[in-house]
Amino acid sequence: MNREQVRTIYSQYSSVYDLFFSHFFSPRIKLGLERSDIQKGDRVLEVGVGTGISLGLYPESCTVVGVDVTRKMLEKAQEKKAAMQLDNVHLLEMDGENLTFADDSFDHSVAAFVVTVVPNPEKMVAEMKRVTKKNGNIVILNHFCSNNGLLLKLEKLFSPLCERWGWRSDVSTNLLSNHCSLHIKEIFKKTRLDPWSIIIATNNK
Repeated sequence: MNREQVRTIYSQYSSVYDLFFSHFFSPRIKLGLERSDIQKGDRVLEVGVGTGISLGLYPESCTVVGVDVTRKMLEKAQEKKAAMQLDNVHLLEMDGENLTFADDSFDHSVAAFVVTVVPNPEKMVAEMKRVTKKNGNIVILNHFCSNNGLLLKLEKLFSPLCERWGWRSDVSTNLLSNHCSLHIKEIFKKTRLDPWSIIIATNNK
């Protein structure tokens, strides 16, 4: 998928995204944020904030900057921000692969269910590392392909179809540890058979 395809697909999803995904994503984001060691006064970046499912889950004592490339998704996030009166939240239209923030602008960064959506996940993670302070936590939530040989073949087979729906199914955790050089502290799931993983990594730049 290229950037314009992502914008088109998720613009179409914007009005129904919460209906289909909020129930699944929200409790997992909550678990990830609870392990992210966010302290009072910290600045946290969320890349791919989407419709703002996560916004009410952050501590009010921190500053949250959420960015997304799809304007219609951001408009939904703005509505949530206003409804919940989240003065600590700032929302910007921005490409996660080309962040305009200076180096070391944030104490932590988060990417919830977006690594398999962006055209170049390695570049997005590299940008997250750049703008996050050394030893800050980088929290990534996503489905990652199986280590089981048969399941892996099936996921790669279905990846082109999944791309038509807006995501890839063939991204592995090895991409984060090897290609993106993330120091992964822990990988866990909400339940043993959960299709989504929660990764807590340390920015080891």
